[in-house]
Amino acid sequence: MNELELKYGCNPNQKPASIFMRGGGDLPLVVLNGKPGYINFMDALNSWQLVKELKEATGLPAAASFKHVSPAGAAVGKPLSEVDRKIYFVDPDAELSPIACAYIRARGADRLCSYGDWAALSDTCDAATAEYLKYEVSDGVIAPDYTPEALAILRTKKKGNYNVVKIDPAYVPAAEEWKDVFGITFKQGHNDYRVDRSVLQNIVTKNRDLSEAAVTDMIVSLITLKYTQSNSVCYVKDGQAIGVGAGQQSRIHCTRLAGSKADNWYLRQHDKVGIRRPDRDNAIDIYTSDEYEDILADGVWQKTFKFRPEPLTMEEKKAWIATQSGVTVGSDAFFPFGDNIERARKSGVQYVAEPGGSIRDDNVIEAADKYGMVMAFTGMRLFHH
Repeated sequence: MNELELKYGCNPNQKPASIFMRGGGDLPLVVLNGKPGYINFMDALNSWQLVKELKEATGLPAAASFKHVSPAGAAVGKPLSEVDRKIYFVDPDAELSPIACAYIRARGADRLCSYGDWAALSDTCDAATAEYLKYEVSDGVIAPDYTPEALAILRTKKKGNYNVVKIDPAYVPAAEEWKDVFGITFKQGHNDYRVDRSVLQNIVTKNRDLSEAAVTDMIVSLITLKYTQSNSVCYVKDGQAIGVGAGQQSRIHCTRLAGSKADNWYLRQHDKVGIRRPDRDNAIDIYTSDEYEDILADGVWQKTFKFRPEPLTMEEKKAWIATQSGVTVGSDAFFPFGDNIERARKSGVQYVAEPGGSIRDDNVIEAADKYGMVMAFTGMRLFHH
């Protein structure tokens, strides 16, 4: 098939809509279930590139959770800890494959933003992954293949309308890509910049102790940023994006937004945050917010969520977040001021990956040195629009 008609474009009034190969030939994908829309395919194709590159760079199965053409989360398939299983609502005794762990961790980064996501898997979707997806609010999934058991599970989701897309893992896009805006055609070379450990050689701080775990986290952050709407900043820990700030006009706003998400992810691991599955994601996001006590006062919480956990005090939040450490932050363009480093430090950042090239690089390096951070200049911007 070389063209697939869609119901409409970004909005219902934008018709006709379709996807096709500009130069002819068959599409490198097939729809196995459902009827994906325009935005679904935008998410699917961007997220597939991310997980494919992440698998190639790390050698580990990779997954992403996409919303509106940016990742809410991305991760490699490391085993889940007991705490992970608790905060991601996984059966303590469930047997999980590496690709299932990758998706659970990707979605767990920011469960509120992942609500209604598009899932991407670098490896064959197996029954363990499909079983987890079955109970999550999600629009669809893209993977290189599906086991018969996984496909049978996914075809029961959303009354049989869940979107399942299979893509050819050997597909290589054309060297040039085209895009029309307001009737005018733009052309550029496909972004084939390869992110791997070779781009992390230029360490510019006094501390040069870059562990293997930190190298993996830097790679995760940079590849995630490569497919995040710019400006963007990404916090990573243990192979998992824990906070993504996308599409902000100011770099410091990206850093703050991603940092607040990283803090929220860490706050969910506090002993007081014992919220069960019903209403879990919105509830947890509200519970860890600074406005929680005000929300309790107006009675809306009890009516909506049917329970009233004891609030974390501001002092408890600050004390808990202060124990976070070993976090990596990546930026798709240079940090123009040291204030980004100051904010990142508050979320436990110890490692930094950014292009460099600012006229104030010395100020940024000085700020990193003040806190004993390790910072690598990659020399390459990763804007994505």
